[in-house]
Amino acid sequence: MGSRAQARRFATAALALGAVLLAGAAAARPRPAAGASLEGLWTNVSATPLERPASLTGPTATAPEAAAYLKVYAADNAADDASGVGGGDSEWWERGTELLRIDGRFRTSMIVDPADGRLPWSKAGRATAARIMTSDYDNPERRPPGEQCLMGGSGSASVPMLPHRSSSLYMFVQTPDHVAIWMESGHDPRIIRLKTGPRLPANMHPWAGDSIGRWEGRTLVVETTNLNPGEGWKFPLGVYISPDAKVTERFTRLSKGEILYGFTVDDPQIYARPWRGELILRAAKGPIFEYACHEGNYSLPGILAGARRDEAVK
Repeated sequence: MGSRAQARRFATAALALGAVLLAGAAAARPRPAAGASLEGLWTNVSATPLERPASLTGPTATAPEAAAYLKVYAADNAADDASGVGGGDSEWWERGTELLRIDGRFRTSMIVDPADGRLPWSKAGRATAARIMTSDYDNPERRPPGEQCLMGGSGSASVPMLPHRSSSLYMFVQTPDHVAIWMESGHDPRIIRLKTGPRLPANMHPWAGDSIGRWEGRTLVVETTNLNPGEGWKFPLGVYISPDAKVTERFTRLSKGEILYGFTVDDPQIYARPWRGELILRAAKGPIFEYACHEGNYSLPGILAGARRDEAVK
């Protein structure tokens, strides 16, 4: 009896110790502050461009300056959409009708650092990007991942999360160990791990990179490496991010209807210095639709055949 009682006491103590250790591990892992949940359906569509246009000076605009810019912006879009059925905003494009407003002020560019609101290309980086971003109509594998129905395009489903021209909704779902982001324009959810642990091996490059996040109070901070070279070209924004870059994102719930999204791109191969951007994710009604795309890449033969036709008549 003595040995059995001793065994029971040992088992009880072991279970108690295990519970304490598990509780300690859970307490040690940072949790979001109250009211910081990111769950919901969001959109980041905006009339604010990534880089500051020449018509706007300074990081912010007055209300009259914003109105004047939007008038020209709407006229330019109307001219672009004069191609007939399938070209109108109501049928396809989602460009936004207002400039970003952060801290009550109209933003003239998503890029906030450098102060001129422009991408800080290095000479070598610009040459590399120009070579990679040159359209290649000889090989279907060299066409953008959006054309191949692999990703949503524009970097919308990758990092940083830049506005797309269509199907621009994001669904956020979070658990104690993960945050999942489902982009309407794309097939695969982006999974952010909240557990500490090793990065993926250097030879593994998921489409959305390898993302590890942590909560800092009300802000989810996410560091992403192992970026996929096929998703480096953010067409049509004119941005290229190399596979060796590190992107740090910050998601902060401002209110029931807004998330402040900030990101920093550290890519010494392409840019002379790190650059930083900010935009707003706004609550959306939805619904979010299936991304049917053109399964089987049925349009690619036509794209390549068109290129061969152009070559033949030149």
